Amino acid sequence: MKIRVLGSAAGGGFPQWNCNCHNCRRLRLGEMRAQARTQSSIAVSSDGDHWVLFNASPDVRTQLQAFPAIQPRQGVRDTGIEAIILIDSQIDHATGLLMLRESTVPLDLYCSDAVRQDLSTGFPLLEILKHYCGIRHHGIPLNGGGFAIPNVDDLRFYPHSLKSKAPPYSPHRHDPHDGDNIGVTIEQLSSGSKLYYAPGLGEIESHVYASMREADCLLVDGTFWREDEMERAGICDKPARAMGHLPQSGAGGMIEVLNTLDRPRKILIHINNTNPILDENSDERAILDSAHIEVSHDGMEICL
Repeated sequence: MKIRVLGSAAGGGFPQWNCNCHNCRRLRLGEMRAQARTQSSIAVSSDGDHWVLFNASPDVRTQLQAFPAIQPRQGVRDTGIEAIILIDSQIDHATGLLMLRESTVPLDLYCSDAVRQDLSTGFPLLEILKHYCGIRHHGIPLNGGGFAIPNVDDLRFYPHSLKSKAPPYSPHRHDPHDGDNIGVTIEQLSSGSKLYYAPGLGEIESHVYASMREADCLLVDGTFWREDEMERAGICDKPARAMGHLPQSGAGGMIEVLNTLDRPRKILIHINNTNPILDENSDERAILDSAHIEVSHDGMEICL
């Protein structure tokens, strides 16, 4: 299985266009050892030619331009993207669908019913795209059954629902639905290798932990280092968990959870611009290194 990290940052990217936090300011001034990052998305393939895009960020054009394997090779208009799976309907994961409107065929979109509802009402991207390339929607099972995608041979996808909130624009923002946010296990059938992808994790439920334990590689929520990170940065008073993200540090945090797992390779993704782990010389980065926890970056390639 081939995995390409197209974007590794949380919403807004790094540096964020209007942010003057400790990290964004120092990166612009060249005062920290760090890499700029676009908003989170990955691509997965079994053969290197046919790819499944997970999320379509507003940065998707830049991400595809930096990835030759997914660029046109056959006809005048062509792409290596066979399908798109949305893990939620957040703006930073769905707006890129508009950037793909030049497709010569309808986009094959796999998402939950809750996400489809959001993108047809509160943020009606799917209605807008009817006037361009169009969408072929495919529902996904949330009962563990799994599904396959045509032309993506040897891979099977097993989504499950996560505890989270729908986006602020959603008609059911304060009425959680199964499928507002999902985690996905991707299995290569010929080898049995498994990737678990969950860029938004507010709580490690039992089925989440079981999927993490059975995986060979994890790409999981790395948004915040501290529970009160946004308040410390002077941005807002919302704690990490209230925003649907388990912080890395502290009791019950992501580091503590990952330290109980021996099997998988552990990689953090969806990293907020305020997170000190972006600084490769930081004490926090050293803590991750000692725990054998990696920090994803744009262009990172993983083979399982």
